[in-house]
Amino acid sequence: MIALSLAEIASVVGGQTYDIPDESVRVTGPVVIDSRKVETGSLFAAFAGERVDGHDYARQVVDQGAAAVLASRPVGVPAIVVDDVQAALGALARHVVARLGATLVALTGSAGKTSTKDLIAQVLRRKAPTVFTPGSFNNEIGLPLTALSAADDTKFLVLEMGARGKGHIRYLTGLTPPKVGLVLNVGTAHIGEFGGREQIAEAKGELVEALPADGTAILNADDPLVRAMASRTRAKVLLFGEAADADVRAENVRLTENGQPAFSLHTPSGCSEVTLRLYGEHHVSNALAAAAVAHDLGMSVEEIALALSEAGTLSRWRMEVTERPDGVTIVNDAYNANPESMRAALRALTAMGQARRAEGGRTWAVLGQMAELGDESLAEHDAVGRLAVRLNVSKLVAVGGREASWLQLGAYNEGSWGEESVHVSDAQAAIDLLRSELRPGDVVLVKASRSVGLESVAQALLDSGIDAGADAR
Repeated sequence: MIALSLAEIASVVGGQTYDIPDESVRVTGPVVIDSRKVETGSLFAAFAGERVDGHDYARQVVDQGAAAVLASRPVGVPAIVVDDVQAALGALARHVVARLGATLVALTGSAGKTSTKDLIAQVLRRKAPTVFTPGSFNNEIGLPLTALSAADDTKFLVLEMGARGKGHIRYLTGLTPPKVGLVLNVGTAHIGEFGGREQIAEAKGELVEALPADGTAILNADDPLVRAMASRTRAKVLLFGEAADADVRAENVRLTENGQPAFSLHTPSGCSEVTLRLYGEHHVSNALAAAAVAHDLGMSVEEIALALSEAGTLSRWRMEVTERPDGVTIVNDAYNANPESMRAALRALTAMGQARRAEGGRTWAVLGQMAELGDESLAEHDAVGRLAVRLNVSKLVAVGGREASWLQLGAYNEGSWGEESVHVSDAQAAIDLLRSELRPGDVVLVKASRSVGLESVAQALLDSGIDAGADAR
């Protein structure tokens, strides 16, 4: 964080200082909410959760070097006490952003936010110092913490914004007002909470409504609900996609034999070739979104294409591809899942497996529940199971309870797979099955909503070799 005195912070957040001998002491380290991440000069924000109360760690963090604690009550060590720690954190972020003078880029969407944010950050940091949201730290607490991690030399601040209801993004843009706003898509993630895609679009569009007249709204030309948001902003509109009228578009899209997308990138400043290191055709749209942001901020098409071609995966469990020494490839995409991302991952799995089929390699889809789909849940899980059959995925392993049974039933009804699709009760059952069945050349996709915890399956497969019996088969 940019250095601020405890007195200044107390003034900004409207707090009362307690047990601070010298209010001129400055916070020079990061603002953190995890006591394990405290550094010398940190400000520790104490939240009272359901199981852990950060106030109980006040003495420990000061002993570790924290300058003070941002708290809702006196804690016997240097503290700034406020009525609402979350609101205070937001106020501090707003103050820091106003002083910073960096260009704020905000993005939202139903799917692909984190992957796109990582691409934008990797492209922009070639131009100037860039700070960006770690992982999916995109809510009322994570976003201020990201903004507060900016330093004096930060030129670009890339912020992912999530929403679980109307008004959430409006609140976040009030804390960190963006100059560039990107909307990726409107899908069915959290549809059970929103009530429908139109309601999701209404919430996501709050981002472009927050943009200033001299800002830029970057919209997906291939998504009608996103394209329509052009009428909701006073900012300049820049379209990206594969549509013929997109300002930033892809042509000649194809996949390499490893399932990595390649395409011709067209921007208003020219054309250049891109081959991504990421897996799956769905990353073309993410790359175009990043290219549109970079173009708007003054980068040449050659610079953008080079940066995209060299960009990798920064956030864990998102299409993480690892080949074991024995030739089995594990695709860990277990961070989260919704119908759109599930379909994209299955298509990526199919593309990756094509080159291995000639040598006897098989594709395995190890799938679990897609959460928060409401009344659409049965139909969406059934549809994903059916898609696995239509894409000729070799084996489907549906993991979990009711929703997993719908996945398996959809696959069975689509293609009468019999033994080719199986429903297992939990992660350990999936691990046991795969350990006994996998063989060299197989590609295994592991994907479900975060709450299912299927990353444990991917990790167990990475930690183990092929069962001796599998070679005999």
